[in-house]
Amino acid sequence: MPLTDTAIKKKAKPSDKPYKLTDGGGLYLLVTGTGRYWRYNYRFGGKFKTLALGTYPDVSLGRAREKHADARRQLADGIDPGALKRAAKVRAAECAANSFEAVARSWFAKAYADKAQTTRDKTMTRLESDVFPWIGMRPVPEIAATDVLDVIRRIEQRGALDIARRVFNYIGRTLRYADSHGMVERDVSASIDLSLVLTQRETRHHAAITSPQAVGGLMRAIDGFTGGFVTLCALKLSALTFVRPGELRHAEWGEFDLDGAAWSIPGSKMKMDNAHIVPLSAQALAILRELHNLTGRGRYVFPSERGGSRPMSENTVNGALRRLGFTKDEMTAHGFRAVARTLLDEELGFRPDFIEHQLAHAVRDPNGRAYNRTAHLPDRRKMMQAWADYLDKLKAGAEVIPIRGNTAA
Repeated sequence: MPLTDTAIKKKAKPSDKPYKLTDGGGLYLLVTGTGRYWRYNYRFGGKFKTLALGTYPDVSLGRAREKHADARRQLADGIDPGALKRAAKVRAAECAANSFEAVARSWFAKAYADKAQTTRDKTMTRLESDVFPWIGMRPVPEIAATDVLDVIRRIEQRGALDIARRVFNYIGRTLRYADSHGMVERDVSASIDLSLVLTQRETRHHAAITSPQAVGGLMRAIDGFTGGFVTLCALKLSALTFVRPGELRHAEWGEFDLDGAAWSIPGSKMKMDNAHIVPLSAQALAILRELHNLTGRGRYVFPSERGGSRPMSENTVNGALRRLGFTKDEMTAHGFRAVARTLLDEELGFRPDFIEHQLAHAVRDPNGRAYNRTAHLPDRRKMMQAWADYLDKLKAGAEVIPIRGNTAA
């Protein structure tokens, strides 16, 4: 007699000795001391076999009958339902191993092994929130350029264009990793020109003083700063190195080679993820050596006033400029970059590509290849020393003659 839910609830009691409640056609409920299991006994190729159909009550009587009917149809078509189920499991395991999330995590483990924990956390958070929910379960060979575009456009819609670019970079690096391991035939993101996809936002210019006379006044004002010594050093090095404010305040002593007069910023701290070298002028070295006596035992060159385990606040340099009397419409921490870009070109006559390299902007050769971080390093060393000397002369109010000799290759 076929089973009913009522009969199952009454009869299917746990027992030390397993027993069956049959439903017909080879379908039965196996009752043991640990659970109740749907089974289907059948013959295929002259051999007796058993197919597991799930656990009661997770799989109801009605659902067990549907699975039983599907298995019988497969048998009628000459297909072994057990073998088909095992093949599906193997396929599912392969898909899970080759899913975008699995491959991305494998790439991440290798590419970010030596990165700071904050960088690792930030990158993985972006992947987990902006990528994995959409294409994480997809096998990498099945991902198309349109899937990548869908991910990027979701980020674009909330106005986070910088994050969209970074995420696009992570996706591309994951797919190239998959390509290098024979998982895909090519990186489908390579066919996407992101500049033609993302909405171009209006360029925001950071306020900056760019006339030589006014810069001289700025440097004199900085010299007269009466706040904390660490903040004073940050102001001076902002002018001398013209790195991005975030790169300056996150500077770590381990990145500096004072004897070699160089500051090597790892790619994880840079806007474009590319490592960067900042040649240090004699003036910058003097500041750093004096500052080392104060903060050199800690991790950060510019530690937070609240404790050396954190870097200086992002508002510190801007706040110091306000204390010096410069409004946000006159000068900002980021504005030191515009000061250097303008005066190195217009007043000192250095080659624009030297300047752009030192600003860590994307610079490409005539064949479209990106220069590496050591490109024109000797010339950039000369430029950084000339820049420091120039600022000293402006501060002193001296007349400065353009250094046109540095325009040579």
